[in-house]
Amino acid sequence: MKSKVFGGMLLLTGSCIGAGMLGLPILTGMAGFFPTMVMFFLAWFFMTTTALLLVEVNCWFKKPVNLLSMIEHSLGKFGRYMAWALYLFLFYALLVAYMVLSGNHFAKAVNGVIPDWVGTLFFVVLFGWLIYLGTRPVDLVNRVLMFGKIAAFIGLTFLGLQYIQVSDLTYSEPSMVFIALPILIISFGFHNMIPSLSAYLDGDVKRIKQAIIGGSLLTLVIYLIWEVVALGILPPKTVFAAFQQDIDAAQAIQDFLHRPVIGSLSGALAFFAILTSFLAQSLGLSHFWRDGLSGRKKPQSEKIENFWYCGLTLIPPLGFAILYSNIFFAAINFAGGICAVILFGLFPALMVWKGRKKTKAGYQVWGGKPLLIFVAAFACFILFYQMSQMMGLKLFPSS
Repeated sequence: MKSKVFGGMLLLTGSCIGAGMLGLPILTGMAGFFPTMVMFFLAWFFMTTTALLLVEVNCWFKKPVNLLSMIEHSLGKFGRYMAWALYLFLFYALLVAYMVLSGNHFAKAVNGVIPDWVGTLFFVVLFGWLIYLGTRPVDLVNRVLMFGKIAAFIGLTFLGLQYIQVSDLTYSEPSMVFIALPILIISFGFHNMIPSLSAYLDGDVKRIKQAIIGGSLLTLVIYLIWEVVALGILPPKTVFAAFQQDIDAAQAIQDFLHRPVIGSLSGALAFFAILTSFLAQSLGLSHFWRDGLSGRKKPQSEKIENFWYCGLTLIPPLGFAILYSNIFFAAINFAGGICAVILFGLFPALMVWKGRKKTKAGYQVWGGKPLLIFVAAFACFILFYQMSQMMGLKLFPSS
């Protein structure tokens, strides 16, 4: 049984650790390492709490359900339709971010011989066919990629320690601490996996809680190690320049150090992180389309269906990524600050608030109404912050 809990922890951690971590040191680095630690722990607490709220909601059902069904049960048809739209925007925003990032790294790998959009197109054509082939090929390839990502991360961490400058870690600009909130939200976003985790652990609430808390803590530790290495290597001026140029941390480290081994490991980490995230999110979106449309049209051959679902999954974000090749941070912030914070932050609080009035469950998250109010208020603050940034309102400090 303990092995299944550990497996659940790794499942949640693996879903969090992806291409989004490449942007974390840049968006957090503008405030500095120590001010950002406050946001890290706050985001971890917020997202872990909302995950446990979803566990409480999941306990109201006697049979397995997905997140959309859970939302419909508590918030009605309108809530389900809104969640459906938010899911779609979330997947597309993440794919745009990953495609843009892939184009940047492909172009850099060939010394800028090709423009970024060509690199993006090459990446999607090269690896998009795996989505067409289905879950099994993606699963097999993803296992190899995960080993590569782990090896690159460990290698970069150990070799990068010798280049850390303590003075860079002591830089502090607390006024810019809110900039990292949207990406921190998406970086701890594993909530869509809770129904699957519940089924995997046979509905045992105690073990589900252990997996969620343990998995989120493991994710937090990995992120903090990565922050120490990246922000210890990159001076604040380099961090600000990387943000302005829409460059992720791995590429910034390559450009700053000019060390072949470090550069290779940074490039490898970026490649594995981008590709594992791209495959997971693309496959998830193709399944999302299949679930939403399969009952509304005449049955076709599996190959034709896969072709259409793959097209719906990849073509819209590909077009956006080609037209706007410098929106990695904008896309990831939209995904975290709008879509994820509503789906995985605000909705769980509203669902529990409403559901507790008519449903008596054996498990309830501690804190009562004050905790639900805090969660909803914090989610609304992040939503307000991100919307103000998108509208260009100068209500908060920015770079």
